[in-house]
Amino acid sequence: MSERIASSCGNLYDTTSLLLQYCKDDNVSAGSTMEVDDRLSHLEQRVQLQEDELQLLKAELADALRRLGYCEELTQPGAGAGGRRPTVAPPTKMRQLLQALPSKPLTLSNGYVQQKRMGGYPSSPSSPKKEVSLSIKRKSMSTERLSTARREMVSDSRSRTTSSSSSACGRSSKDCAVNAEDGYVRMFLRARPVTMHMPDQKRDSYSLDHKGALPERKLKLQWVYGYRGRDCRSNLYLLPTGEIVYFNASVVVLYNVEEQQQRHYLGHNDDVKCLGIHPDMVTIATGQVAGTSKDGKLLPPHVRVWDSVSLNTLHVIGMGVFDRAVTCVAFSKSNGGAHLCAVDDANDHILSVWNWQKEKQLADVKCSNDSVLAAAFHPMDANLIVTCGKSHLNLWTMDGNTLTKRQGLFEKNEKPKYVLCVAFAENGDTITGDSSGNIFVWAKGGNRISQVVARAHEGGIFSLCVLKDGTLVSGGGKDRRMVLWDHNYNKQSEMEVPEAFGPVRAVTEGKQGELLVGTTKNTVLTGSFPETLNPIVQGHTDELWGLDIHPSMEQFVTCGQDKQVHLWDTNSHQPLWSKTIEDPGRCAGFHPSGAVLAVGTMTGRWLVLDADTRDLVFMHTDGNEIISNIKYSPDGNFLAVGSHDNFVYIYAVMENGKKYSRVGKCTGHSSFVTHLDWSVNSQYIVTNSGDYEILFWEASSGKHVTSMDLVRNVEWATSTCVLGFSVFGVWPDGADGTDINAVCRSHDSSLLASADDFGKVHLFSNPCSQPRAPSHTYGGHSSHVTNVAFLHDDSHLISTGGNDTSILQWVVT
Repeated sequence: MSERIASSCGNLYDTTSLLLQYCKDDNVSAGSTMEVDDRLSHLEQRVQLQEDELQLLKAELADALRRLGYCEELTQPGAGAGGRRPTVAPPTKMRQLLQALPSKPLTLSNGYVQQKRMGGYPSSPSSPKKEVSLSIKRKSMSTERLSTARREMVSDSRSRTTSSSSSACGRSSKDCAVNAEDGYVRMFLRARPVTMHMPDQKRDSYSLDHKGALPERKLKLQWVYGYRGRDCRSNLYLLPTGEIVYFNASVVVLYNVEEQQQRHYLGHNDDVKCLGIHPDMVTIATGQVAGTSKDGKLLPPHVRVWDSVSLNTLHVIGMGVFDRAVTCVAFSKSNGGAHLCAVDDANDHILSVWNWQKEKQLADVKCSNDSVLAAAFHPMDANLIVTCGKSHLNLWTMDGNTLTKRQGLFEKNEKPKYVLCVAFAENGDTITGDSSGNIFVWAKGGNRISQVVARAHEGGIFSLCVLKDGTLVSGGGKDRRMVLWDHNYNKQSEMEVPEAFGPVRAVTEGKQGELLVGTTKNTVLTGSFPETLNPIVQGHTDELWGLDIHPSMEQFVTCGQDKQVHLWDTNSHQPLWSKTIEDPGRCAGFHPSGAVLAVGTMTGRWLVLDADTRDLVFMHTDGNEIISNIKYSPDGNFLAVGSHDNFVYIYAVMENGKKYSRVGKCTGHSSFVTHLDWSVNSQYIVTNSGDYEILFWEASSGKHVTSMDLVRNVEWATSTCVLGFSVFGVWPDGADGTDINAVCRSHDSSLLASADDFGKVHLFSNPCSQPRAPSHTYGGHSSHVTNVAFLHDDSHLISTGGNDTSILQWVVT
């Protein structure tokens, strides 16, 4: 038996050496044709396979040890049939073999592959977990199917181990076992056991077979904070209903500014990238990117045509036709809007024309090898489409099912690097703005320039808008200027977008001569010449993780990697204040008094701000890695700072949050700290880490608590740890340990919300202590949901998105 195991060990280490050899192979070095992302995915797969082999081997070893130990016991004197078997240590050789196995999968020295089994991702402050994880996870979905057979072996082995342990504890379920005698439930994440100790009162009555109930209450999306201006164009319009329409994440927002009401079109399942308005000003078309479902299936990019009054989907266009994403969409004008054109993100950027009411494609053509930034039907010719982008302006004439191209001729004018936007004058002339700051006027339907406004802006012109009176407004990127031009393209007036709101992205005419301006910093402003522009929609512009709720008011704070901290009012939906900090933000926490709030950053620095004045109160640095969690004790006397350096730093808090002094350091995690909670009496802390550990600590000293009897009955002030007896039901079948990013318990302890890696918010009944508990599931985010939190009165839930940078406010109904 031991020879067979030794042989297996040899094979396993052969795998390790092969992996090392692979990583050192010059053929997969910088000169390789393999893309870096694909190499990352491939290397991660190799590491995952090695981990699976380790788990399989360990399970077999454990079973062998159990059997050998039992045989050894039978040969000992006094082990009679009626007597209690003595506890016997496993044979020495076997124990040595088990200990010799590496406890962690290989970590490559070049940093490309880290401990995925621990949820590990490059720990550099500039490479946060989900920045890498989402692309790796999506790209490796199909590759993972190749290892299904091995995973099934691991699963079989896991079930054997589970059944052997459950024979001692009495009750088991798929991937879970309960030991009533010792008072714990054990579940498995990626074959890694996670042991969760239950309160004493549950020991006798708890059963894995009990079915959890759906919560009676539900969520309804009430407000979407932010606007997608950082990388999308022509996506801001005023509707006859008085609402402005734009999008963020996978939600299309219809916002009535005067009534402070939002409605939401929720038909999309991933990022919306473009928007077009029908001439009837009621029908809307929106295009989205390709997505990935929870089970790894591809969700194809497509266009949805819908009614802006009823919010009903009328038609779905192009399922299985578009590649990667739909980046431009527009209705025809002169034939009553019968046609729809779209450009996708394929290598050739295919331009297609559709009879949208019949969902029938009429024509398609390869548009350009380079990026296409805008596409529009000519307002006087239903068979003429204008596209522009990198180094080109093209005019497409449709004849039957054929599209014929004429290139715009710049002739004596310098050809711009990018033609950034297109609009049409009242007389049918085409107007373009380019990256050199020029406005070119092209004679009606023609491909020659008839008029030039040279250097109209310093830097690129990102948007052009022809107003109802025929005058033109241009919006600049680098200079952030808005310029009004008369019918002869003479400058009439100008104003500047404040620097804090960023360059102009989209311009459209609003009510009563006002302008609506979208910016690249995800802000929508309103105003008119020559007055100042005021923000009506604001949001973050980079990955967003930090969220906490004011302890007594209808306010919450967010901080993101854009170095912005915003304190939001949930009634006005506007920031009460915003502050720019020196480092990218990662986490935030209010003092119980609400007087101050702490912000943790990606660089190991954390700071304390006055919640009223936003003044800096205190600043300190612990280590040089991400501060992943920062939380005050319920009595306000301590602050716990959880770091990616595997430590939790504990500070005494004085003068109502104005002064701090370190009193302890929790040392014992073997991976980065992800979540933490305080006990109600402020005496204990519970933490989770990237390798799925659950550890307990004495708050006053930072001492590791190893006796579960001391903490199993502790009442916790919050429930934000994603691993624990009261929350483990949130984990779905076959979950990776990074699939759930956050959980939060309502203050009345009846509900538990979770944020997952697939753009979904889930609502469970609390406690959530049954495997795979049922939940209400809500979409809206388009990337990993990073955080969730209930308002102090449980009236609303706030959720934050990672790459989609969005904040969603849900009513609890």
